Amino acid sequence: MKIHLSSVFVDDQEHAMRFYTDVLGFTVKHDVPLGEDRWLTVVSPDDVDGTELVLEPSSHPAVSPFKQALVEDGIPMTSFAVSDVHKEYERLKGLGVRFTQEPVVMGPVTTAVFDDTCGNLIQIAAQG
Repeated sequence: MKIHLSSVFVDDQEHAMRFYTDVLGFTVKHDVPLGEDRWLTVVSPDDVDGTELVLEPSSHPAVSPFKQALVEDGIPMTSFAVSDVHKEYERLKGLGVRFTQEPVVMGPVTTAVFDDTCGNLIQIAAQG
């Protein structure tokens, strides 16, 4: 068994697609119209057949209070692995990404947290 799909709820799929591809560097894997919304997934360009991240519409009534509570408490919706948190932090800051947590070393892991501009906090993390 392996993880095939994971989701983040986004306020605007088009805006999310641009942020997750143009800023974060992911690649669109699926973009299928489904009425007002889309089946929209992105993948790492380093693993195009790997886990897909679904940019899921936030239209369900339970989503908004859930996302808001996580952001208010500073809890990331998900975490992305990077090889060097400090390097990725500087790259993303240079692109205008707003961080809510600068890089922090916690034993064998370094993390940082940013605002994805789609209603979520996202953590980046590296071992070592």
